[in-house]
Amino acid sequence: MSALQHTFWDEACAETLSDARLLAAMARFESALARASARAGVVPEAPAGIIARACEQAEFDATALARAARRAGTLAIPFVKRLTEQVAAISPEAARYVHFGATSQDLVDTAVVLCLLVASDRVLLLSRRLGEAAVALVKRHARTPMAARTLLQAAVPVPFGWKAAVWLSMLARSHARFRTAAREACVLQFGGAGGTLSAYGAQGDALAQALAAELALPQPSISWHSARDGYARLGAEAAILAGAAGKIARDVSLLMQPEVGEAAEPAAEGRGGSTSMPHKRNPVGCVAALEAAQRAPALAGTLLAQLSPEHERGLGQWQSQWFTLRELLCSAASALAAMAEVLEGLQVNAAAMRANLERSHGLVYSENVALRLARSLGKPAAHALTEKLCETAQREGKTLAETMRADPQARAAIDPKELAELFNPESCFGASRAMIERALADWSEALSERETGS
Repeated sequence: MSALQHTFWDEACAETLSDARLLAAMARFESALARASARAGVVPEAPAGIIARACEQAEFDATALARAARRAGTLAIPFVKRLTEQVAAISPEAARYVHFGATSQDLVDTAVVLCLLVASDRVLLLSRRLGEAAVALVKRHARTPMAARTLLQAAVPVPFGWKAAVWLSMLARSHARFRTAAREACVLQFGGAGGTLSAYGAQGDALAQALAAELALPQPSISWHSARDGYARLGAEAAILAGAAGKIARDVSLLMQPEVGEAAEPAAEGRGGSTSMPHKRNPVGCVAALEAAQRAPALAGTLLAQLSPEHERGLGQWQSQWFTLRELLCSAASALAAMAEVLEGLQVNAAAMRANLERSHGLVYSENVALRLARSLGKPAAHALTEKLCETAQREGKTLAETMRADPQARAAIDPKELAELFNPESCFGASRAMIERALADWSEALSERETGS
């Protein structure tokens, strides 16, 4: 992988999915296969022990293997050849049993699974971190009024904490479903030549159980080398997690526009500057998250397009899925890490939120006005009157409240003592408190299942 690729990758996640980690996982598979084969009586114990020890010390040139893999069609073939050479240097007899009875796809898929397990834990850790940062905002700003914006236009007052709870709700769903997808995808692949472990006869299932135990992986009910839904589902959930982070990034970046000024990313030396405009403070965390959110869907689409391999071993699907999954998990981790940093240090300008509400001259309370007028005039007449009042207020440069006080029909319909309450932001909060509480509960439930590595 290119060092520059780390610009839009989470480094810790990328390290778990490095070429070196994959090759180490492949060696781990071959070591476990030898030990499990000896336990099942398929391979003599002495050669199996030599193979296992050789796997622990084996060295591989990733570049040379990649070049050979292009000619072979899979990384497994040159890898096994090189491993066999290293075992043969210790014991020609033991070399006869390297990769005994397994097939290339068993080796590649299971090695990928071993890497994905660790990478998925990293993604879940970052998802949890982002969610906890959102929880803090939800609780701190449960009553902080701001303007909701629909179609980019000011709508009605809402609590900023409610807005953050909407972010949290996406994370709660995505966190739980990614965890489930990772658990279901990260299982042993061991089927041999055609998928039935034909090389081992009646001992095949016992050997598969022993191999699963050696690798600490679940044993699936059946070989999945030609059923790629597990990888596709994991990739899709990674893309959705990236998209959830991207949604937060989109909102924060819009709130950070100087014309709005309601929120800002944390400031730090060298963060968010411009090569030509010293005054700028760019939303660089949001940039990283949106980059991932916009790239991930196409990567997930690649896995979805690979759900129909030919018969029992496909052409051009599984051979490249490692690279797609690596990009997806690293992208999701990048987006989550970037937005966790943003939300943990988010600067919320409650005064600007209030000022932007007031800048509408009361028009954001038009729903309140129309609903109150409807009790006296009926809905059609109330809607028509409210529209006229809003137009008058805009044309004359007055507040909606001032326009109502000057309008005979509005004055007759609403007691002057009620008027002030119609223009109180909290009167528009509706069921936000109950929604916030449920969103917080959903997040707690999403975290209720113990997460390995977090």
